[in-house]
Amino acid sequence: MRRMRNVKIVATLGPSSSDYETIRALFEAGADVFRLNMSHGSHEEQAARHAIIRQVEKDTGSPIAILADLQGPKLRVGTFAAGAHELNEGDRFRFDLDPAAGDGRRVSLPHPEIFAALQPGARLLVNDGKIALKVESCGPDFAECVVLTGGTISDRKGVNVPDVVLPLAALSEKDRADLDFACELGVDWLALSFVQRPEDVTEARALAKGRAAILSKIEKPAAVKAYDAILAASDGIMVARGDLGVELPVHSVPPIQKQLVRGARAAAKPVIVATQMLESMIESPMPTRAEVSDVATAIYEGADAVMLSAESAAGSYPVEAVSTMDAVAQSVEADPTYREVIEASRRIRRETVADAIVAAAREIAEATDIHAICCFTQSGTTASLVARERPSVPIIALTPILATLRRLCLTWGVHCVLTPPVERFKMAVVQAARAARERGFASETDQIVVTAGVPFNVRGTTNILRIAPCDERLIFRTDPE
Repeated sequence: MRRMRNVKIVATLGPSSSDYETIRALFEAGADVFRLNMSHGSHEEQAARHAIIRQVEKDTGSPIAILADLQGPKLRVGTFAAGAHELNEGDRFRFDLDPAAGDGRRVSLPHPEIFAALQPGARLLVNDGKIALKVESCGPDFAECVVLTGGTISDRKGVNVPDVVLPLAALSEKDRADLDFACELGVDWLALSFVQRPEDVTEARALAKGRAAILSKIEKPAAVKAYDAILAASDGIMVARGDLGVELPVHSVPPIQKQLVRGARAAAKPVIVATQMLESMIESPMPTRAEVSDVATAIYEGADAVMLSAESAAGSYPVEAVSTMDAVAQSVEADPTYREVIEASRRIRRETVADAIVAAAREIAEATDIHAICCFTQSGTTASLVARERPSVPIIALTPILATLRRLCLTWGVHCVLTPPVERFKMAVVQAARAARERGFASETDQIVVTAGVPFNVRGTTNILRIAPCDERLIFRTDPE
């Protein structure tokens, strides 16, 4: 199914979207990638959703990417004898390892790793940042704090520690089990939560053993500081604005989002902008104007994908949310200003032969009457490099490897086509011309650009570019070999 936009849409599945009819409707409305949130639902429920997605893929004949989002370590306080207590600004409050029920003066924080990293002056944020406390003194089993921002603290509320790097692995025991389950199931992408350092990504990659690509969620200040190293270790990035907005001043999130998106674009790695994009559509069939502008901003920035969370997983209008996002994307990309912004934010990189080939392909396509750039790829790298150029013509990725096509469903502007293996460049050109014609990108009288690597079926050998007619008779006439 041809999309009339370049940015991709990620839709989270959940109680509102677990049957075949809804998942197919979500795909037809515009979802390119389905997210399985491993924080919710059993393995059996996730396996059932995975099977339905693959059935939709088979029935529609279009590759679909599946992303499994790992929960990550969850830091929570213990319980209170009275269930909840009100903390006021200036109050003294203690966190410790004592498992006894808490009161208005203390509560258990059963995470010795937090106490090991804390220093006086560090902040503790409770309940998504609604309550803020500053550490005045601390030890290996306690932290004496003063309340900076008061509120109601209650059983098992989440805790964020924004000012220190915690000696916690990004993968809990649950995450390790979920990772292996998801990989055996056959997901295409793994989203890694609680990333603080590149070593977290390296650990996940070792456990995945090549069965899925690794996408790092940037949701902690430590990850922002170590972004370049984390990006280098990852296959993709998610800008997880929810936790970023808790652990960092909320006004700092928009510029950070722009920096993260541009960094990922320069590295030719897909980047998703996520969290609260159309939040009001959980309960309303119409989004707010501010939400529409938020989605549009991510698209103008050149993000590869925008994501729906509870809107499609638990909301009352999952299909409408995807349709709205699709409509916003088409409207933005039809704006002449969109191309101006995209081209102004393009970073020129000419480090390898492949870089030069894809840059030339984009320049030729935009300077002449070329209708598509067709990339033959094994690993997906060639298509990703072309997408980094953000050309104004469609990108068609052709490969005999279904896993490669599915992963490319997350990449900006890429239309994925499964082809038979080819051994000669002439037949690659023929396959590209057929794909362009059959999918409505070009007619027999049009021309396309074809990029590939010779010898074929060898990764990382993008070294050839040809301007070719879409008429197969002309291809054979001009290239008789």
